[in-house]
Parts: sequence; structure tokens; C-alpha cells
Amino acid sequence: MSQIAETSPGKPARRPLTRAEELRQDLERLIVEGELKPGDRLDETEIAARFSVSRTPVREAIKGLVATGLVEVRGRQGTVVTQLSIPMLIEMFDLMAALEGLCARLAARRASREEKAGMLAIQERLEAAFEAGDPDAFYRINEEFHDLLYEAAHTHFLASQTIALRLRLSPYRRQVTYQPGKMRATLSEHRGIIDAIDAGDSDRAMVAASEHVRLLGDHLSDFIATIPPHLLG
Repeated sequence: MSQIAETSPGKPARRPLTRAEELRQDLERLIVEGELKPGDRLDETEIAARFSVSRTPVREAIKGLVATGLVEVRGRQGTVVTQLSIPMLIEMFDLMAALEGLCARLAARRASREEKAGMLAIQERLEAAFEAGDPDAFYRINEEFHDLLYEAAHTHFLASQTIALRLRLSPYRRQVTYQPGKMRATLSEHRGIIDAIDAGDSDRAMVAASEHVRLLGDHLSDFIATIPPHLLG
């Protein structure tokens, strides 16, 4: 279904999505949710049949995914979901930590009262998902928390770059979330971020957010050990 943003004062309504854009979002969701895994081939004919479209929007959708880095063209092998090497993964998680830290630093200076309250409300839902033993809901709600963190930074380019990198890491971030003890740790780490932002302590917020994302020591070795070999390039 085409999505049109609601009109709000001072903001023009967005145009309807094209079929290729809708299809790109559908394929992106399949990659993010893990149905399409790193190394999986994207067959134009199969995709066209599955979504009842011609191959033209399929080609356009795949071209858009290539531009984001989620998929790559590999000669005779065709187009596949991008596989990342361990050194590249570590580098990207380090960059993600830096970007998240900067977003939190700005949020501590710029977040509105409503945004601070929103973070706390999302945190309470996250705690409920943890208590219910629902890791999939936990993962989704956790993304909402970080989305609001980026919004609260009140920046455009930084937020877009952070979201783009998070998207590229999404097939691997689930491996981090589902590590034993990680969800419980996430709850306390989020509390640290919220407290720092609420206090307007930009330095503490930056450190808390960066450490929340960065993989160090045992966490890094555990993460690498849990990645299935077929996900690595």
C-alpha cells in the first residue's frame, strides 16, 4: 500500500510511493527481519512473481537497495544480500557507537519535554517486553527508542546517516540483541542514557550511548562467535 504522510501545519504532504519504492521497502523489510539473509540471491523473476509486478519495478527496487549497501552485485552470481567481513563489522559498529554518542550528546542539549517523556514511555514498554520474554517485540521497541533518540538530537544529516548505518547492520544487530544477558543490559544502559539526557548532561549522555552500542572485550568475542558462517563475507 502506498503511504502518504498526514499533512501537518507548515509541512506539505508527501507524494505517494511508486511501485518500485514500495517494493524496495518490502525487500528492505525482508532483509531487516532476516527472511532474506546475507549471501541470499535476489532473483528478479522470483521477486516479480511473489509481489505480482513486472520486472521493471523489481530492477528499480534492487538498484535502490544497491545504493544503500544492503545488497551488492557479484558478477555471474547476480545480486545478493551484502555479506560483511568481521573487520568491516567491527569498524561499522565502532562508527555506529560514535554516531549514537553524538546523537545523545545533542539530545541532552535539545530534547523537548515531550521527547524525554516519550523515551521513558518506550523504555517502560521495552521492560514489559523483556518481562514477557518476547525478544522480537523487544527488538522492535528498541528500534523505536533509538529512532526517538535521533529525533531528539534535532539534526537532519546526522540522523539520516545514523539510520542508514543501522539499516546496513540490521542483519547482524539481531545477533547482538539475542546474546545471553544483552536484553537485560540494554534496559540499564537505556536508563543511563535517559537519566543523562533528562539532566542535560551532554558528556555523560554521549558516553552512555556510545558504550551502549560499542562492542568491546568479551562482548565482541561473543558476538563474533554467534555469527553463523554464511552471514560473513
